[in-house]
Amino acid sequence: MNVAFLDGQPASGDDLRALALSNYGHFSSMQVRGRAVRGLDLHLHRLVSATRELFDATLDGARVRGAILAALDGAGTDDASVRVTVFSRAFDVACPDKPLPVDVLVSVSSARESASKPAWVKSCSFERPLAHVKHVGTFPLFQHRRQARRDGFDDALFVDAKGRISEGSLWNIGFWDGRQVVWPQADALRGTEEKLLQAGLVEAGVPQRHQPVEARSLAGLKAAFAANATGVWPISGIDEMALRPDPGLMERLAAARDAAPWRLL
Repeated sequence: MNVAFLDGQPASGDDLRALALSNYGHFSSMQVRGRAVRGLDLHLHRLVSATRELFDATLDGARVRGAILAALDGAGTDDASVRVTVFSRAFDVACPDKPLPVDVLVSVSSARESASKPAWVKSCSFERPLAHVKHVGTFPLFQHRRQARRDGFDDALFVDAKGRISEGSLWNIGFWDGRQVVWPQADALRGTEEKLLQAGLVEAGVPQRHQPVEARSLAGLKAAFAANATGVWPISGIDEMALRPDPGLMERLAAARDAAPWRLL
């Protein structure tokens, strides 16, 4: 299953062509179960704020929810992977500063859950442009991931110009020092799953801190994990450095994740 709807109607080839040719917009990806979403308010806030920043336009959260529900109806499913992309068919590369009406494209594919298999990742130098916006400029993410896999790793881990770990190709990363969860400080796209985990850990009384983490020196850090909307999984190594997955940490993270409520669309 892989279908797309534009504001509730089946998307045409011209609709998709407009997005592909301009390659200007932003999105949020979520897992839907029983027509409910974890962190729905976070996804809506991301879409609304990015629309304001990229298009000088307002986006009503009710419009987004309605578009998702219409797409689920069209796909005939209650459980799915959903990507909401905001763009404008009226976008003109000659006048990119012109305020524009926006379009809401919802793509629906089969529901996904992350594999629990630990991942060994390769660090690479890359800083996401406009890091706080989940924009459609994903080429470098996939290229670095592809190269890492060609080099025998499972995925790519991004490091900024100062040598600080920021994020993975399609996920955020966190560490464990045996007592606290450590979130790396660097410019990155702060994911909805990361925010839900942080809230759940606070509720569970698990200590957390934010600090710069250098890829060349993980002194004192005993384990690592990756997280995105599909779930949480352990990181077993970075470059030549092995990290032993910590079952106790993964249990804490699973409990923090389960504490996040599902919100009906």
